[in-house]
Amino acid sequence: MQSIFGTDGIRGRFNEEITYSLAYKVGYALGSNLENNYPILIGRDTRISGDILLQGIIEGIDASGKKFINLGICPTPAISFLIKKQNLSSGIMISASHNPPEYNGIKIFDHNGEKISKNLENKIQHFIEESNVDISVPTKKISLKTNKDLMDIYMQSLINTMGESDLRGMKIILDTCYGSATICAKEIFQILGADVRVINNSKNGSKINMNCGSTNLEPLKEALRETPADMGFSFDGDADRVIGLDSKGNVLDGDHILFLWGRELMEQKILTNNLLVTTQMANLGFEKSWNKIGGNLYRTDVGDKYVHEAIKKKKAVLGGEQSGHILSKINNFSGDGILTALQISKYCKKKNITLNDWLRTSFEPFPQRLTNINFNIKKMNPKTKILLDQTIENFHAIYSHNCRIYIRPSGTEPLIRILVEAENQKEVLFLSSEITNKLNLEINRILK
Repeated sequence: MQSIFGTDGIRGRFNEEITYSLAYKVGYALGSNLENNYPILIGRDTRISGDILLQGIIEGIDASGKKFINLGICPTPAISFLIKKQNLSSGIMISASHNPPEYNGIKIFDHNGEKISKNLENKIQHFIEESNVDISVPTKKISLKTNKDLMDIYMQSLINTMGESDLRGMKIILDTCYGSATICAKEIFQILGADVRVINNSKNGSKINMNCGSTNLEPLKEALRETPADMGFSFDGDADRVIGLDSKGNVLDGDHILFLWGRELMEQKILTNNLLVTTQMANLGFEKSWNKIGGNLYRTDVGDKYVHEAIKKKKAVLGGEQSGHILSKINNFSGDGILTALQISKYCKKKNITLNDWLRTSFEPFPQRLTNINFNIKKMNPKTKILLDQTIENFHAIYSHNCRIYIRPSGTEPLIRILVEAENQKEVLFLSSEITNKLNLEINRILK
């Protein structure tokens, strides 16, 4: 059986890859492998399937003899922060992050609030493979009462990251994309004095990430046109990512966030070896500009867990992904979209500069194009996977002299992603179409 764990926990369509039975087994396996009896913290985003998966997980935890605390709907980073703050044994977040409503997922954290080790993933995987239990509906009534006090502690921790700064006099629009940020983002920005307008702010799990949020900026752009503001921020379903827009609708993605925030830390002599950690998806214009001002850029495979591993290994203080998943020393490197939005807002206020003017001092990005091929690599046999890996290597070798290409199976969706980047936009468009079409034909040939 191929591993059920991807780059960010377990992910799939509800009632297909992600079922009540799987949730029960994960809860039982995690509880059975913990060395202490402190409670397990559990949260979820707004997806309709989240409630039934929560039932499955807590029934499994209960069967293992362990206790749990239900945080209810919350951002993923709240789980990570509160585990360490409250000295809990571990945590689970039920979310499929930026994926559409029919997906869900299970993210598991250790006692440090970090994603679990490969070793523990393997133990959970082994239990699931060996288990003959198949529970499709709840068999035991367990109270799901939520702990609001813990959520208040998390919110206050975000406010505290601002120090003596506030956001008075700033107009900010937030797109909470019907997800986890609906619980707290508006209140946090208002407490700090910002004039806040929020769109897509109902806890609607059937609309989460649908034509809104960090993967679709059009609603936020429209809101900025309707009601002019200093800036806007768009979160994903579990609020661990954020993409910004300035007052003119220009995009502040993760690369720009890292460049601007990193430059501030460089000037404060806080960055270790002037180092930023990012992934293979980062724009080449970002890398060249960062190197030009004396910075070092280290690239990892795609996935925040790989960024986190490199940050720890190289003692970096800031890293992240182009998608807006930013890891900072401020909160022990737990990706937090609300924290990132607050820090960007704080710098603008402190520097007495608009985000539009600040973004103009960032790098000039190289043209990029990201295309997808629908393909579920998890359903491949080992022999076919070897052929696919060889095919991808061949495409890298053939085309890399004309451009930068990066081909990888998605860790969260049944897709193969193809990134093409070059200095010339026409060349990018041509090569992107050519590579995508040829690779698609090769994949179909391999599968015959």
